[in-house]
Amino acid sequence: MPAPVVLEVAVNGSTPPSVNPHVPRTPLEVGRDLLACIELGATIGHHHTDDTMFTETGVHAVEPYVQAWTPVLAAHPDVLLYPTMAAGARGIAVEDRWGHVEELARRRLGGMTLVDPGSVDLGLLSDGTCPPAAAAGPYQNSTADTEHMCARTTALGAAPSISVFEPGFLRTALTLQRHGRLPAGAIVKLYFGGELEFGLPPTPTALEAYLELLEPSGLPWSVAVLGGDVVACGLAEHAVRRGGHLRVGLEDFAGPGTPTNVELVRGAVELLADLGTRPTTIAETRAVLGLAPHARPPRD
Repeated sequence: MPAPVVLEVAVNGSTPPSVNPHVPRTPLEVGRDLLACIELGATIGHHHTDDTMFTETGVHAVEPYVQAWTPVLAAHPDVLLYPTMAAGARGIAVEDRWGHVEELARRRLGGMTLVDPGSVDLGLLSDGTCPPAAAAGPYQNSTADTEHMCARTTALGAAPSISVFEPGFLRTALTLQRHGRLPAGAIVKLYFGGELEFGLPPTPTALEAYLELLEPSGLPWSVAVLGGDVVACGLAEHAVRRGGHLRVGLEDFAGPGTPTNVELVRGAVELLADLGTRPTTIAETRAVLGLAPHARPPRD
């Protein structure tokens, strides 16, 4: 029987209401969706507060996150929440692009940062087009940027969400882990390309390639399909059977219809039940990541 599974919900991303009218955009809408999804079993939440993450300055405001998270953390103080970071922000210092992440962690809000250990081209779709909203160039994070995100995450006592868009991202993270520079509490997010043409496709063979790299590390990991349906394509089931965790939500979804975040989380919960397991509780999620019941106090 598979172990209980950590469920993450990514409630909006850059998906506009014109694509799906159920995408929450305002802090109030985001907070409501997060609360509803947590009630169903999601224990990690991720969202964007701007209509797009492709900003000219790379700077994201802190207050919209605070507004969205305040009612969520009042009801569930130990749930894990983390923001996004500006893409296409070439030539902008990581201290600026990542400043809101640091400030949220400094305030001990959400308990989780994001660390994106590499660079990748995003935007090209499987039909050969590139949406106008996409970044004009690569999403770029140097090794020095990655080291900054890791060091500040450790100093602030937060847990990192490690994004893996390409295999090189994972090799960088694992190298940092071997040398003691990856923050405690890490979970590796394996992002597979669906309609977005990047990285590896959402197949069992592709997942096994990642697991060959990952398994000696002992790090917990999850799967998501960006521009697809992680449950319908079968990757979710394969990942759960291999001991992994799941991310669903309207940031990633590109299947038929216009579901809500609640419906996507419910579909994942139903899959887990069919496989003889269930979502982890908030306390169990923190245990999977090796986190104490309450976040450690920050250190400057």
